[in-house]
Amino acid sequence: MEKYIEKAGILIEALPYIQQLQGKTVVIKYGGSAMMSESLTEKILQDIILLKYVGMKPIVVHGGGNDINRMLDKLEIEPKFVEGLRVTDAATMDVVQMVLTGTINKNIVSNLCTLGGKAIGLCGKDANLITAKKLINASGVDYGYVGEVTGVNTKLLDILTSDEYIPVIAPIGTDEKGNTYNINADTVAGEIAVATKAEKLMFLTDTDGIRRDPKDPDSLIHIISEGEINEMIHTGQINGGMLPKVAGCIRALDNGVNRTHILNGTIEHPIILEIFTDAGIGTMVYK
Repeated sequence: MEKYIEKAGILIEALPYIQQLQGKTVVIKYGGSAMMSESLTEKILQDIILLKYVGMKPIVVHGGGNDINRMLDKLEIEPKFVEGLRVTDAATMDVVQMVLTGTINKNIVSNLCTLGGKAIGLCGKDANLITAKKLINASGVDYGYVGEVTGVNTKLLDILTSDEYIPVIAPIGTDEKGNTYNINADTVAGEIAVATKAEKLMFLTDTDGIRRDPKDPDSLIHIISEGEINEMIHTGQINGGMLPKVAGCIRALDNGVNRTHILNGTIEHPIILEIFTDAGIGTMVYK
């Protein structure tokens, strides 16, 4: 009997969070090592379906860097990164588009549908979902076909999320001339959260969240302000692949998103543990 009472207590703990988020948009950036494990993938997708069934409007933006790197390796194309962003020449762009929109996106959609959800796979080319322009780096780095978001077709997302559907978005965009751009998935998630006036933006990563010492798991910061993040960037405590994530957090917070979260996607049910428990498991960033 005690174990059943304990389960009831867990549900009651989640109740106020379900009430607060009823009808609200939650943008989830899904990527990293969690995508490489079938068991972890199932748990994360179950979390997303649960959000939909209790009345929220989840939108999934996915990456796929590991799969892209494997395909580049097979084609003997060496990947190159600068400040956490992939330098994308024409050959790399073809691979990025093929892997993200042709393989990963459809696998996520298929898995969500198999688990009982109703998902629709999209990229920025569909109904001009994501318009973009070439990213110009302040330090003069030419990233090639790497873009930055200039617009989001929120009407399409509103139609889908207000119905039964979970949009699953690959971070590919186009400009007015039809040029295709690879856009960092963290950046796309942040821009979609801003455009849809999301209640929450969540980044699933390979670490527990933001740490004061990146090498020390015990230095995890559970709650941090935008100002503290800027200071940690200045001191170099936040660097590399974490930079686009915190940039997405700050951009979202500055433009109306109430809460942003960075959490470990390599544990079971990370979204549920972060949203529906009092303690949470990752780092919550506030303005």
